[in-house]
Amino acid sequence: MAAAPERLGPQAAEIISDPEIRLLLSAASSWEIAIKSRLGRLELPEPAESYVPDRMRILGVVDLQIDQAHALAVAPLPLHHRDPFDRMLIAQARVEGIPVITADAAFDNYDVTLVHAR
Repeated sequence: MAAAPERLGPQAAEIISDPEIRLLLSAASSWEIAIKSRLGRLELPEPAESYVPDRMRILGVVDLQIDQAHALAVAPLPLHHRDPFDRMLIAQARVEGIPVITADAAFDNYDVTLVHAR
């Protein structure tokens, strides 16, 4: 969304640009960004610890923290997908009743509302 908005599909772009829709960024996503950046698997124009909060502020994105209900909601999820960050996003979406914007087809296997990013 921040690094390559031109890669977003029309539905995701419309949702993201709608000022009436509150956009959330999970702490799990920030955690994954920080790890991938540190490992050299994600190139950012500045350190993750400044890049992520700056882009959140610029884009009007709200922090979605991880709480106990989210952590425990991972347990009953089927093992369609083993990525712990993605499983947390799925659990948060289910607990909070919110959709997930993603380009990851593995999310299709879960009972969550999806907005395909492409």
